[in-house]
Amino acid sequence: MIRHLDESALNSRQSIGWFDGYVRYLDQRILPHEITVIETDEWQNIYDAIKTLAVRGAPLIGISAAYGVAVAVHALPLDRNIRKVAIEVIDSLAQARPTAVNLTWALNKMRLVVDNTTKDDQLCSALLEEAVAIHDDDILRCESIAAEGQTVVPDGSNILTVCNTGFLATGGIGTAASIFYRAFDLGKKIHVYACETRPLLQGARLTVWEMSRANIPVTLMVDSAAAGLARDGNIDVCIIGADRVAANGDVANKIGSYQLALACKANDVPFYVAAPWSTIDTDCPDGDHIPIEERAAEEVTKIDKNTIHPDEISVYNPAFDRVPANLVSGIITEKGIHTPPYKFIRESK
Repeated sequence: MIRHLDESALNSRQSIGWFDGYVRYLDQRILPHEITVIETDEWQNIYDAIKTLAVRGAPLIGISAAYGVAVAVHALPLDRNIRKVAIEVIDSLAQARPTAVNLTWALNKMRLVVDNTTKDDQLCSALLEEAVAIHDDDILRCESIAAEGQTVVPDGSNILTVCNTGFLATGGIGTAASIFYRAFDLGKKIHVYACETRPLLQGARLTVWEMSRANIPVTLMVDSAAAGLARDGNIDVCIIGADRVAANGDVANKIGSYQLALACKANDVPFYVAAPWSTIDTDCPDGDHIPIEERAAEEVTKIDKNTIHPDEISVYNPAFDRVPANLVSGIITEKGIHTPPYKFIRESK
């Protein structure tokens, strides 16, 4: 079952939630033109939402998948082998998108619940409890990242960013964007420069929408304008999110992030990454081992279903960039700001 609800079905600055056996999430594919909340009790719809970017952003992908497992078993009778269904759904959801490590992180936590819950009649409630805990945990992480990031955003800062890292990408108020929200709420005079983020325009459609709704001064620009803006001295700091951070500090984030890092390095602009600790993959030694998702050619060749290219051309459409650790001034997590040389270890996770 799937229903379309209006904006009031979710709280302000909330992009997902659990409501009496149903998952509700904002459909980000149609923002900012329409604000529609999807309500579903089928995990396959959650899978499709992750795959098609109706929900996106590394932390939100993990939360959505956890809720997908919970909703899959919520109404099952005991004779349906709930344990088997849960594992099958976990395995299926894990295939939705390859780059964001939060997906695997959240699903591994759900798998542990299956392994550690001995009584089948307690499994459904245990899985739901864990999904809600993952969501609540991310809310707190976002608040901590917002506080930690204030040291890199002085009053009067012009901030460069790419893609969307606000409440549309997380369970709370955001990763990088949480720092913008907190700075503005503290009375700092900040200005956000948002790259449009081709080809799906998450910066133009989502970040600018979020900042405008919060009355945070924001300027939209094409991705290729960022280097010139940094060269001319108009950027004080760049803060982006991350979909995976390797153990050595290499970062995978939305395509376009690498060129921002290079532009910042060339023009002495601090370049920070903001992400929860769950995004740090201590099993991944470096960026070369981060899988990079390649998406459909139509995302590049069409705008609003209108073809913008000659016939019979090849298309390269990676969804993410790898940013080497030597270009990153610091990684802002809920545990503080980590600076080079980066050495994230499993025991710290």
